[in-house]
Amino acid sequence: MPRTTIQQTVELAQRTASWCNAQPWKVYVASGETLERLRTALYACAATHTPEPDLPWPREYRGVYQERRRECGWALYESLGIAKGDREASARQTAENFRMFDAPHVAIVTTDEALGTYGAIDCGAYTSNFMLAACSLGVASIAQAALASYPQVLRQHLAIPSDRLIVCGISFGYANEAHAANRFRTRRADPADCVVWVD
Repeated sequence: MPRTTIQQTVELAQRTASWCNAQPWKVYVASGETLERLRTALYACAATHTPEPDLPWPREYRGVYQERRRECGWALYESLGIAKGDREASARQTAENFRMFDAPHVAIVTTDEALGTYGAIDCGAYTSNFMLAACSLGVASIAQAALASYPQVLRQHLAIPSDRLIVCGISFGYANEAHAANRFRTRRADPADCVVWVD
């Protein structure tokens, strides 16, 4: 992928609205040999270490959120031929997060630690816009919270300072349409389940 395409993506994403126009995101884009070293290190770390993300994972998924999470996971595994209950195969698939699903580029999205929750919210908006911008240019992407599991590895390989909190990663490149995972689509809730009208 030409660097100009990535440059266009980040230029479009930079228009993201943010709290007080702080624009707290700083994004580290890795490709080539740097990405290969990062893949190797993250995959090895994930096999032997407990995640220690900068930002806490959800305390729990409950009710409809747990239902949606399970439905998504089972549907993805089914599309890949992984039988329900095959924990070994599902663990192997989960570990592919740390290889960035063989994408040729990854963007690690970080926020200033002093901005707390609102900085992370702004970075969520940026992530969404980055992915929409990439899509508009014919580039496929996937946001990955899993990549924030081992911030010490990311800091070591990408020279990310300790005052930057790692929010997530975005793996991106041209889609391999033949791969079963790229034909999988999540189901969306009905807007009526998510919007409360107060007239």
